[in-house]
Amino acid sequence: MTAATSNNRPNDLSAFWMPFTANRQFKQTPRMLVAAEGMYYTTDDNRQILDGTAGLWCCNAGHKRAKINEAVRAQLDELDYAPAFQMGHPKAFELATRLAQLMPGDLNHVFYTNSGSESVETALKIAIAYHRARGEGQRTRLIGRERGYHGVNFGGISVGGIPTNRKTFGTMLGGVDHIRHTHLPEENKFVRGEPENGVWLAEDLERLCALHDPSTIAAVIVEPVAGSTGVLIPPKGYLKRLREICTKHGILLIFDEVITGFGRIGTPFAVDYFDVQPDMVTTAKGLTNGTIPMGAVFATDAIYDAFMTGPENMIELFHGYTYSGNPVACAAGLATLEIYEEEGLLTRGAELGQYWEDAVHSLADLPLVKDVRNLGLIGAIELESIEGQPTKRAFSAFLQAFEKGILIRTTGDIIALSPPLIIEKSHIDELFGTLRDVLKNLD
Repeated sequence: MTAATSNNRPNDLSAFWMPFTANRQFKQTPRMLVAAEGMYYTTDDNRQILDGTAGLWCCNAGHKRAKINEAVRAQLDELDYAPAFQMGHPKAFELATRLAQLMPGDLNHVFYTNSGSESVETALKIAIAYHRARGEGQRTRLIGRERGYHGVNFGGISVGGIPTNRKTFGTMLGGVDHIRHTHLPEENKFVRGEPENGVWLAEDLERLCALHDPSTIAAVIVEPVAGSTGVLIPPKGYLKRLREICTKHGILLIFDEVITGFGRIGTPFAVDYFDVQPDMVTTAKGLTNGTIPMGAVFATDAIYDAFMTGPENMIELFHGYTYSGNPVACAAGLATLEIYEEEGLLTRGAELGQYWEDAVHSLADLPLVKDVRNLGLIGAIELESIEGQPTKRAFSAFLQAFEKGILIRTTGDIIALSPPLIIEKSHIDELFGTLRDVLKNLD
């Protein structure tokens, strides 16, 4: 690792309003990362921190990858920016082709965004516009799921189901409802992988169809594995049943794969793992290994073709972003895909899955551990909450873990783990050995 350079800590922390952060606590005791390589971050006091979260679920190929860095430098020297409206550049088309080849079935069309939040907004807008293009303009209702996370824009928090992300911001979009989440804490406690019990939860969609009339529903959006709420694994057969109900009623099914995409659960995408093809897939994060903001929405031939009508000189979809398909982001994306292919990272989660699963479940015997869950290279350790002080115990674990040299993520009183896919068994041992020490000594 490169040693941290001197004078890395800023003198004034007040100007930066940090996202999803306890700003006052952080600025009293800052945790500064100044370098990264492979599986480790370096702090401003030159400590090595094992990355147990792939940054924010995004650095799937690890840190400081030379191939990506070189591709970005070369692209900046060649073409820094090209407008995406009525203009193009070669790498945008090349990357879209490479991405479409990773998807099964006819998910052959890619719309570029800059984040998972934008990918979700894009997919929701396309869903409503698609039905209108087909003469079913009454289909405007959107269905999300309780405890779902779909980014932070208004569409995303409206279909999302995490109360803390919603309650501050008013009444949300109209015409949105939610099916039940898939967490059955008593029946499925300490289950390894997919729970056997709970496929019947998908029938809650039929309840909403009966309530609202399915002819008014444009789309259902779910995370195949609900990540940010604390790693909720879908019961066996659940996603297939959602697909059947959506098909029956002419409703589009959207998989939010911002987290599960690009190898996180041992297959290229969750559509492969669960053998279910939705009508759209939202992605971001691992697309560029977290190096440059970029997202992508995959859509089927049927959706794309529905817009390709009318005069050929007319814009078919009045939607897009200044940075859609940014040349530098595309270069980073192409280099990232090359690394995934060369190193077999999109299936590495399957190779290490059993070792990872055993490590996650090795913490189940600790007194404060309420449940553990896992799939691919994702894990969750749910802790007993302190009465009257929700989130405090897990946040204390986060702080202690950082001091002991590992980076974990917490949501509520749940610890979520999602390491870079380059992780080795020795790293898994280090991660869970340290985490065990932390949890054993928690108040």
